[in-house]
Amino acid sequence: MGDDHVCLGAGPSTGDASRMTWLVQPNLVNEPFADPGVFIHFRFGRRALLFDLGDLTLLAPRQLLRVTHCFVSHTHMDHFAGFDRLLRVCLHRSTPLHLIGPTGFADQVEHKLKAYTLNLLDAQSVDFAIVAGEFNGVGFDRVCEFRAREAFRRRDIPAARLSPGVLVEEDEFRIDGALLDHGIPCLAFAFQEKLRVNVWSEGLRRLGLPVGPWLRAAKSAVRQGAPDESQISIDGDLSMPLGILRQHALRIARGQKIAYVVDIAYHDQNIEKVIALAHDADHLFIEAPFLEIDADIAAQTRHLTARQAGEMARRAGVARLVTFHFSARYRHREDELRREAEAAFHAGRDSRERARSDQRIR
Repeated sequence: MGDDHVCLGAGPSTGDASRMTWLVQPNLVNEPFADPGVFIHFRFGRRALLFDLGDLTLLAPRQLLRVTHCFVSHTHMDHFAGFDRLLRVCLHRSTPLHLIGPTGFADQVEHKLKAYTLNLLDAQSVDFAIVAGEFNGVGFDRVCEFRAREAFRRRDIPAARLSPGVLVEEDEFRIDGALLDHGIPCLAFAFQEKLRVNVWSEGLRRLGLPVGPWLRAAKSAVRQGAPDESQISIDGDLSMPLGILRQHALRIARGQKIAYVVDIAYHDQNIEKVIALAHDADHLFIEAPFLEIDADIAAQTRHLTARQAGEMARRAGVARLVTFHFSARYRHREDELRREAEAAFHAGRDSRERARSDQRIR
């Protein structure tokens, strides 16, 4: 995943995030009136993640083959119908596919798989595996594995021991989850990149050090908070204190955060959970199906208005708001939805800027 990627820009810095290399690139799968979903592409590795599994037609097979994890908010059709396409594309690959959804999700995955005639799968097949986990907002109730060589017969397997609220924990990032109310349990997700550590090529040259696999260990040590005196083995008997590398050859900044929120009722408990999950996110992808003038319809269907989405984004302090999952009733009024959300979002931002300005004047 690009652990030995080398930057060619300015020198080491701990605060110049604009010059850092992004680990991932998030994009909506479809236009905002179509099925919701976000595709997260890892820029320096053949890997991707998906938030929700609606219509995946616009994603090419080469993109779907890179997906290692799918996080399904709930199993309404527009959030789960893409499972079939993803299975068809990935069926003959050797790497597993991890699926995470709310309580009862593993049963629904099993029912999907049982809908197919699988007599062509046997002990000679590529042993493609699907791992389905059920997340309750704190941890996993159940994790099941389905293997192609066993015609996708379900097996219960132990769940990984993770911190409360964490869905996936890896060296470079983690995925957090929150359990929200949509009349049924519905999950929201946040991708949190850990410290972004890039290598400054000129710094390496000045230290007389080569590019190589040893950089992975150096980056990992930085992310884990290893002390400066830690020795990083470079080549044979050659080693270097981490502090020297940190000072002269590594560029470090806060990692990127991407939050995803769909299909929720607008009430205090949901609001507080969303604000906590999306706090300080670089990108917040959040549904905005209705205009505020139709707030009663939004409430009846347990969805948000554009204004409500913008207000939550403001309160969460996110840097960029992306609204989607628009109701078809506004097909010719898309700009109104965007303006309403942006007005609520920027009103709060303007107020904070004025408050900061007043403090400076005093």
